[in-house]
Order: sequence, then structure tokens, then C-alpha cells
Amino acid sequence: MMKEDFQRNNLGLEEVKAVKLFLILFYIFLFSFDLFYYIVYPHYSNQIKPGIPKDGLGIWLYIYLLLLIPVAIYFCKKGNPFIVKYIYLFSYISIDIADNLLIYLGNNKPFQSGNVAEVLFLLFSPIFINRKFFWSAIGGLIGKYIFLGIILKDGHVIMPILLFIIFAAISFIILSRFFSYLRAITSVHEDLRQNEKLAVIGQMATAIGHEIRNPLSSLKGFTQLQGEKHPEDKKYYTIMMQEITRINDIVDDLMIIGKPKNKEYQLERMEDVLDYTLSLVRNLAEDNNIEIQKNYEPELPMPECNVNQIKQICINLLKNAIESMPMGGLIKVELKHLNKEIVISVIDSGCGIPKENLDRMGEPFFTTKQFGTGLGLLVTNFIIKEHGGKLNINSTVGKGSRFDVLLPITQQGQLRRKTNFV
Repeated sequence: MMKEDFQRNNLGLEEVKAVKLFLILFYIFLFSFDLFYYIVYPHYSNQIKPGIPKDGLGIWLYIYLLLLIPVAIYFCKKGNPFIVKYIYLFSYISIDIADNLLIYLGNNKPFQSGNVAEVLFLLFSPIFINRKFFWSAIGGLIGKYIFLGIILKDGHVIMPILLFIIFAAISFIILSRFFSYLRAITSVHEDLRQNEKLAVIGQMATAIGHEIRNPLSSLKGFTQLQGEKHPEDKKYYTIMMQEITRINDIVDDLMIIGKPKNKEYQLERMEDVLDYTLSLVRNLAEDNNIEIQKNYEPELPMPECNVNQIKQICINLLKNAIESMPMGGLIKVELKHLNKEIVISVIDSGCGIPKENLDRMGEPFFTTKQFGTGLGLLVTNFIIKEHGGKLNINSTVGKGSRFDVLLPITQQGQLRRKTNFV
């Protein structure tokens, strides 16, 4: 919440700056144009008498527009400067329509109206970086001239409409470039922020990695010793040894995030990898009254991967699915071949993930669990990207989530269909 307030405050300050510049230019353009059109030009042309027309709103048009300044100041002080540009746009359009109707309605005067300040509404849209305001401005200004043309039955409104269309095209191009540049800057900022967090994780892992490996070495030694004393439980001690090794690999993976290094990949059967990880979590699932169903597509090619890392991915996703269903339920594990990718899917019927959290899944230290670290999906996503794959997440609150891991298949892996199943 503090971060959102900070961002909104920064946006508000930038909007206030934009509003101030807009108002200064608006009144400069408005008064300069009318001063030239009604005073300077008639004075030197000697064709018409200098002075503001008296058959419209006259001087009141400028008084009404000047009265908008206190309104703008009020909303800026109230922390809502974003509405000021709309107040000016629609107030100007309304006042100008009233002025033109008083001047031209009921007589045969040719329509001659408009002010260069109107163009400012369009050309300032990129400064406000607001597409909604751009479409409001183009719609309001062109709509004003169409309305006056219909009411006054005068075709002279066509020229300002065409001019506004040209200015709108220019403004739209500039606005699009502003948005493109803003997206690029935002993306770079997010990447830098992400890299900073990953660097912190890497430093932490490097600092504590040695301390973790020392007790792990002792555990590994005692487990081997107990396995030799109790050969009848060899199956369980083998799993314990594999899991101790996997803990050590997790530390390595965290260190890789901070300081990446090359991994050795080889072709692996995903069916075997998934069967192994399912054997690890099946007891945990049964304890939580959760049924696991698996569905493997036959004759699957093999992706080139690091088997320990893929096991870690699968275990992380399965444990997340189990933890999302405290009241029990069903987990579906699917394995299929799609185009040039192997797709591992973990589908649960748990609590689901709110939309506002979906985009943050995988961020360092972001977690919705009471005792979570926010590192599980981070490492998962990092490993997947290291393998040239991607992670897709779809979730509906109250219905469950679907995690799809897409791993690329090399040409060598494709040959498995032709060799292993002949």
C-alpha cells in the first residue's frame, strides 16, 4: 500500500507540473490569438472595427474561462490534478458552443470561429500521456464543429474539422511514441530491480552455502551408515540420500541466480522424472486427503535438461498445489508433446490466485503463504528460463490453478519416437 501511495504521489506531482504548463500555454494562446484577431489585425487592415464582438458572450467568455483557475487550484490541492484537463476541455467546448450560437444563430453571417488554443488540447495529450484524454479531446472538438454545422446549417465547419483530424494524427503518433518509450523505460527499471533482488539472493546463498553444506555432509554420512546397518530399508535410505543431494543442489541453484554458471544437460525421460517426484509427494498428498491423477501422452520425445533441476521444479509445483488445498481435493499431472515442446502441467482444485497477485508470482520474496519465503517459484521460473522454456500460470479464485512448464525439444530428442518405440 505504501508503494502504491508513493507511486500515485509521484504521478500526482508530475500531473501538477503538466497542468501548470498546460494552463500557462492555454491562456497565452487564447488571449494572444484573440488579441491579434480582434484588435491588431483589424487595426492595420482598416476593414473592420477593432474590438471584441458584442453579439456573443463578449468579455464574459474570458471571465468564465478565468474562473476555471480557482477550480484547477482546488483540485490540485485536493490531490486530484488528473481531472483538471477534462474540466477545461469540456468547459471550453460548452462556453464556445454557447458563444457561437449567440453570434450566428438566426442570422446569415458566415461561420468564422475557433481559437489556436483548441489545438493545444490535442497537442498536449502526449504531455499528459493519456489516451483517454486524447480521444475525449478529438471527439469533443470535432463533435463541437459537427454540432454547430448542423444547427447553423453552415458548411464552413468542414475546414476546422479537417485541420483537427490532421493535428489528431500528429498527436496520436507522438502519443504512441511516448507510450512506447515509457514501456521501454519501465521494462528496464523492472529488470534492474529484479536483478538487484537476485543479486541479494545470490549473496545470501553464497554466504550461507558453506554453513549449510557442512551439516548436510554429516547427514549424508550418517544416512549412508544407517543404510548399511538396515539394508531392509534400503529403498527409503536411497530416497533420503537423493533428497540430501537435492538440498545441496537447491543451494547451488540459489547461488546460480546470483552468479549464473553453465549446466550440463542431457536427454531425460520426463515420465521417469514425474514418477519419481510423485513418489516423493504422494504420502504428503494422502495425509491431506488429496488424490493425484496422472495422464501421460504416449511416445513422448525427450527434452535436453538437467534432471535434478527439473525434479526440483516438479516438486515445487506439486507442493504448492497440495498447500493450496487444505481441505483436500484433486491434482492432475499431465505430460504431453505440443509442437516442439514438452508440456508438464500441474492442475489443482485449490483456492486459486487473485488476479492482482498473478503478475507478481515469481518475484523475489513475494509470497502469499504465512510461512513462505517467496523463493520457490523464483527458483522454478529461473530454472525454466535457463532451459529455454517458459512457465504459464492460469488461475481462478475458488476454482484452482494450472501451471504449465514448457520445455523445448531438440532434434536429438525428437528421434526418441523413432528409436524407443519401434
